[in-house]
Amino acid sequence: MTSSDQTLWCIRAGSTGQADELFLKQNRIALGWDAMGDLSKLASDRDAFRARVHQVYPDWTAGKTNNSVSQLFRFTHNMKPGDLVAFPCKRERQIYLGRIVGPYQFDPKPLPAYPHHRNVQWVRDLPRSHFSQGALYEAGAFLSLFKISTYADEFIAAIEGKAAGVPVPVAQDETIAAVATNIEDSTYDFIIKKLAKETKGHPFAAFVAHVLNTMGYKTRVSPEGPDGGVDIIAHKDELGFEPPIIKVQCKATEGSIGDPVVSSLYGKVDTDEYGLMVTLGTFTNAAKHFARSKPNLRLIDGEELVQLIFDHYEQFDSRYKGLLPMRRVYVPEPEDEGAE
Repeated sequence: MTSSDQTLWCIRAGSTGQADELFLKQNRIALGWDAMGDLSKLASDRDAFRARVHQVYPDWTAGKTNNSVSQLFRFTHNMKPGDLVAFPCKRERQIYLGRIVGPYQFDPKPLPAYPHHRNVQWVRDLPRSHFSQGALYEAGAFLSLFKISTYADEFIAAIEGKAAGVPVPVAQDETIAAVATNIEDSTYDFIIKKLAKETKGHPFAAFVAHVLNTMGYKTRVSPEGPDGGVDIIAHKDELGFEPPIIKVQCKATEGSIGDPVVSSLYGKVDTDEYGLMVTLGTFTNAAKHFARSKPNLRLIDGEELVQLIFDHYEQFDSRYKGLLPMRRVYVPEPEDEGAE
């Protein structure tokens, strides 16, 4: 049988590794969903599983229900003796590799929260460093049970004690850049959508003023109502007499800001002052061209605003940290191929 004929499953022992001992000391793999009862008593079709999930978890969303049905049905009916399995052990930072050696069993006695079992024969365990970064990313999915496909040959070679193909160099491993980009894109989308929803109008000006405060500026925010096109006055000194004086207009829109709006702000800026326009969206090419021709005018679009938020987030007060709850995540950066 070739590696392409083998089915390779990946299973996880809970978000914190609650079932590690069950997996390793009793040579079993297991799933939770303890309220489902004995799955072998359900008809062998997904509709029966879906009906049971709706019965015992009636408040679940359609997405969560579908994911649960898929995993439970696969564990009960699609997984077969002889299939291969990979288990990333959080506690030991090892990946255990083995074969399924028995049918589905319902046995809540060893660990009541994980009553759905299959016996497994562990063949090898290897440090995570043995595998390519792409293989580790694929094995790091959030589902409890899923098939490994893209990097299956690498895991199967490890199970068989064979050398895997030449690993993709880190500098060329597109999965690293893809993961980093995905995190950045998701975070950007979260921030822009949150600000657009929660800080429409005057509250957005207050938020921008707070960002400027974290950058060392003193700010005065115009009261709600007509503001003459200037939402914030920013300055470095306590009283606001010393230059530079910055006049700020804020646009809590995700659309594109054109030249007329930018020109209007600049018309309110004296020769010894500076103009700043901040938006959640973008600026047209004409607006950007106009700003480049004015040394005392600056435009900040949504992308740059998000970067400023990243740079100064630690200085945010509790109110805005509550509005944008985030934590620092370190993501590997692909090496320069020409680096020595």
